[in-house]
Amino acid sequence: MKAQKIDALYAWVAQEPDGGEGVCSASMPFLGRETQMPFFGADIDRVKLLRPFAEAVRRATGYPIRLIRFSQRDDLEELA
Repeated sequence: MKAQKIDALYAWVAQEPDGGEGVCSASMPFLGRETQMPFFGADIDRVKLLRPFAEAVRRATGYPIRLIRFSQRDDLEELA
């Protein structure tokens, strides 16, 4: 498999009543504790698998939910 750089991120984003936006997430168990898993990633096919969870957020909140592609890459810092 050829290594590739990430050139885009995809996220399920909710539009809140005040016009603000937030990345959808869900609580899940991890190492014996509850943690939040945000609905975003670099592989569109995998992010699309989160659609049923994004639909559940839509039903629970009533907020519009969008699948958004972020595609401008700016390398801001490198820790070496």
